[in-house]
Order: sequence, then C-alpha cells, then structure tokens
Amino acid sequence: MPRTAIRGPRALLAVALAAAAALLSPAPAHAAPACEATAAAPPVQVAHVPDWAESIIVDQRGRMFATAYFTGRVYRIDAPGSTPVALTGNIGANGGIVVRDDGRLLVGTGNDLGHSLTGDLFPVSKLLLVDPDSGKVSTYASGLGGIDGVALAPDGTVYTTTVGGRNIGRVTPDGRVDPAWAHVLMPNGIAVSPRGNEVYVIQTTPAPALYRIPADDPAHPERWIPAGLSDALGLPDGLTLDSRGRPLIATHAAGQIWRAEQGTLCSVQSGLYLSTQITYGHGDRGFSAGKLYRAGVDGKIYEVPAGAEPGAR
Repeated sequence: MPRTAIRGPRALLAVALAAAAALLSPAPAHAAPACEATAAAPPVQVAHVPDWAESIIVDQRGRMFATAYFTGRVYRIDAPGSTPVALTGNIGANGGIVVRDDGRLLVGTGNDLGHSLTGDLFPVSKLLLVDPDSGKVSTYASGLGGIDGVALAPDGTVYTTTVGGRNIGRVTPDGRVDPAWAHVLMPNGIAVSPRGNEVYVIQTTPAPALYRIPADDPAHPERWIPAGLSDALGLPDGLTLDSRGRPLIATHAAGQIWRAEQGTLCSVQSGLYLSTQITYGHGDRGFSAGKLYRAGVDGKIYEVPAGAEPGAR
C-alpha cells in the first residue's frame, strides 16, 4: 500500500470530517453572518500538497511551508504555482508550524488520534527545529501533549495545543517545558496577541468558542467569543491574526473563514470546506505580504482575496 494511504484511527478521523461537511454544507443555516466590506473575488488555488495539509506558514522570503498529516513531512513551496518540495522525510511533523526570527521552523509532532487522546496523560511529543533550506532536523523541546497548534510569542515563548485533551503547553525561551500551562477543553488553533500579553485558543467541540488567556494569569482563561448556535457543528480548526490583531479561524464543516470583530464572529469567506489553517504572506515576492492563504484536508492551497490586507499586491 502506498505510504500516503489512510489507515486506522486517522482514517476514521478523515471519514468523520468528510461526513460532517457533507451533512452540513447544503444547509445555509450553518453559517456565520458575512463580514462587512468583503471582496467579491473568489478564492484561487495556488498550490497543492500531495497530502492532508495540516498547517501552513510563510517566511520573510515569501516561501510557504506546510506540514503533511499522513506522511509526516514538511513541504516547502517557493512561490504560487510552484511544485511543493519535500523538505524532510517522515519526521512526525503533522501538527502546527511557525517561523522563528532566525528563519528556522518550529513544527509540532504527535498530532495523530492516539497522541491527541492521551497527550494530557502521557506528554511525550516533541517540537522540532527544521532548517528551511537544508531540511536538517533537531529536537527543540520534548515532553508535550500531541501537538496540534503551535504559536510563537514576540519574546520567543512557544505555546501548543493538544486537540483531544484540555492542556495548553508552554516552552520558555530558556527551554523550560510546561505541558499543562493552561486549560481549555478540546483546544485547537492558537495564536499570540501582538504584544504577547494574551494567548488566543479556539475550542473545536463540544461548544465552539474563542478563548483568550492572560499570559501572566493562565489559570483564568476567558471564554471570549462563543460561536452562534448555527455554528455549533462548524468544527473550527486553525487560527491566525491579521495586521490589526484580529483572530481569523479556519473551519471544517462550516466551510467558512471566521474573523473576530467587536465581540462576534463573522464570515470572511464561505465554500471552503475541510479547511485546516489560514495564514498571511510575507515579503514582496512569492506568497507576498497582506495576502491570505488557506490550507485544507484536500491538500489544496488557496489565496483568499476576501481576507487580503489593504495594500496587498
């Protein structure tokens, strides 16, 4: 059987997500209201990873990097329309990915069903450091729950989520690991506010909501913006921030990209089912600054004009 074949628990997860999307997509009631002043241009496919694309990020040179759920590889895509290059072999990098200030990548491992469900009890997953040019891999930190989301604070602190549990992990710049720094049930996407004083976490189920956690008071997470009743089965996933610090959230079954505005969630884009992550571009070439990109279970990468920042080229 090919290496990319879907087996075991992962097959069940993929089937469940696909079934949820199929059931919910015909029903317009399962939708957040549209955000104001969204562009009319439709999403445009700009790349295709040959796998479930779990997470994406763009570095300062405008290159995109993607983690592959089934093969555990990290892919590099140098520009829209380019063929993805497998930067690594199977290193178990099937969770979140971020770019450090020095250009190297931090990627999460253990985002399979088994590690996700046992991560709170047996935190054995690693954060890996990957060179974006050579693909050289080393261990940055270990002792975390199965890593789904990864977020990087301005001071270099790293935060992680374990989607099947309740623990939010933290790794300080000097290497101290706390696998249970804070608690949010079924945490998924994660991001850090521009000042680094708050950590945003999306709860996928059973009652989707956007949480914010004070960085200096992790024992008191705030259930900041709950999803509406019509979005209770939307299955929100990845999380990023725009230039104004507003969270944007990819969804599986709702088929929308949500944005947090004035205490509510609105839809930037609809019709993109089984989305896993969104991210903004950087630099003046390749996946350039101000443009919003979406990845999904289908491996397709779309540019989403409706989410572009003012002045994006």
